[in-house]
Amino acid sequence: MFKSRYTEYEDQDETSAASAAPTGVSAADDTVETIVGPSVEVEGDFNSKGNMVVQGTVAGNVRTEKNLRVERGARILANVFAQNAKISGEIRGNIKASDTLELTPTAVVVGDVEASTLIIAAGAILHGKCMMPGSHVTDAKASTKSSRARTRQTGDVDAEAAA
Repeated sequence: MFKSRYTEYEDQDETSAASAAPTGVSAADDTVETIVGPSVEVEGDFNSKGNMVVQGTVAGNVRTEKNLRVERGARILANVFAQNAKISGEIRGNIKASDTLELTPTAVVVGDVEASTLIIAAGAILHGKCMMPGSHVTDAKASTKSSRARTRQTGDVDAEAAA
C-alpha cells in the first residue's frame, strides 16, 4: 500500500553491470572488470583500469580509471579515486572522482569528497568537506578587501559606496 521513498534504489539489481555508472553517466562501456564479493575482506591497495564493484570490505586505497560502485553493506577503509563513483555502502576515507560522485540514501562517507558533479540523495550521510574543482568561488572577505584597496588607490568615491 505504501511505497518507500527509497524504492528507486531498492528495486535496482545491485549486481547488474548496467548500474555501475552513477545516475546521468553514460553506460556505454559498462563491463565490470573487478568484483570484490560480499564475503571478501581485502587488505591492501586496489588498482584497476576498468569498472569495479565492491560488495565486501577493502582496507586499502581503491583506484580505478573508470566507474566504481560501492554497494549497500560494503565498506572501504581508505581513500578512493575514480572517474565516476556511486556509493551505497560505507567509506571511511577521502573520495576523489574526476567526473561524478553519487551518494545514494544508504551511503555513509566519513572523509572529504572532491568531484566535478556531486549528487547526494536524501538519507545519505556525508561527514567531511566537499570540494568541486573548476568552480571559481572567491572568498567574500578577500574580495571586499581588494575592492576597498583599489578604491583607495584610485580615490573613486562612487566605487567605495558600491562596495
